[in-house]
Amino acid sequence: MQLLLIDDDVELCALLSEFLKREGFALDVEHEGRRGLERSLAGEWDLVILDVMLPGIDGFEILRQLRKTSRVPVLMLTARGEDVDRIVGLELGADDYLSKPFNPRELAARIRAILRRTEARPAERGRVEVNGVALDPASRDVTVDGRSIDLTTLEFDILEILMRGAGRVLSRDSLMEALYNRKTTPFDRSIDMHISHLRRKLEFDRPLIKTIRGVGYQFLRTPDEEAATG
Repeated sequence: MQLLLIDDDVELCALLSEFLKREGFALDVEHEGRRGLERSLAGEWDLVILDVMLPGIDGFEILRQLRKTSRVPVLMLTARGEDVDRIVGLELGADDYLSKPFNPRELAARIRAILRRTEARPAERGRVEVNGVALDPASRDVTVDGRSIDLTTLEFDILEILMRGAGRVLSRDSLMEALYNRKTTPFDRSIDMHISHLRRKLEFDRPLIKTIRGVGYQFLRTPDEEAATG
């Protein structure tokens, strides 16, 4: 797996390069923002690890530019306690985040969880259509009432889970386990942020995703679909 790490902490990068190599990853490193952006746009990476604070341009601007043309998974590195950094990163399309300082083993676990989720999935799972939303796992295309919708990799995966469980309430914990292979915490708002993004992109004239306060989320079926499924 080819990873790109963009971080200006030379000592940390050296440590992670050695550790991740032992874990079976190939890691390239960039220490400056503009060069990191160029390489992230030009390279065929399986995942980009992106620090927020960088010389040249910061990690947020790199992610903003990257998301204009690429769905490559991005794991953001943020300062501990900086909730705003995590929120902004998720708003811009980051797949996950990790606060500094961190245990390299946790970083490797987060990387593997993201890569497992983004690996090509069997096409036999088939296309699903609920309430005017059509999702095709083979092509990873999504349409709403025939209108094509551009989703990030993680948004697509969340939507697929919700649609295949349409009509049922799915807890935040179950979504976190399926997507990140870990349980949610009271301060982890990543699922909520991605659900918010999906609503903005999908809900033109009707609600599609319902929040069940204190529990989780439900993808809504039409009355006819409800009747057909009993």
